[in-house]
Amino acid sequence: MKLTLTTPLFYVVAAVGSAQAPSPDADNTKMNKRDQTTGAKTADQQKMNANDQELTRNIRKAIIADKTLSTYAHNIKIITSDGMVTLKGPVNSDAEKKTVIAKAVEVTHSAQKITDQISVKR
Repeated sequence: MKLTLTTPLFYVVAAVGSAQAPSPDADNTKMNKRDQTTGAKTADQQKMNANDQELTRNIRKAIIADKTLSTYAHNIKIITSDGMVTLKGPVNSDAEKKTVIAKAVEVTHSAQKITDQISVKR
């Protein structure tokens, strides 16, 4: 494209923007593939009863309220079925993992109701 002083700016931006490389896969792509295995807990197994939904909602609120946690931790998968909670997905550190689990235990009032499938991103 030959640029002149009269070339509209949006043509220049469009020409520059189209040369960008495709973005890389999301960091949890491998984990999403793992979730396709038989018996793996996935978000679609979240029970639709009021108690399980409220438990999930309260855990999510507690995690989101902690602004020291990364976006990964804020987006952890929470799957509740018959009062039992599965936490899965990546976080940035062991400290974040412990914090997320502690928040779930605080909401459920029981460590025995929590299944930890959280991985620390290395």
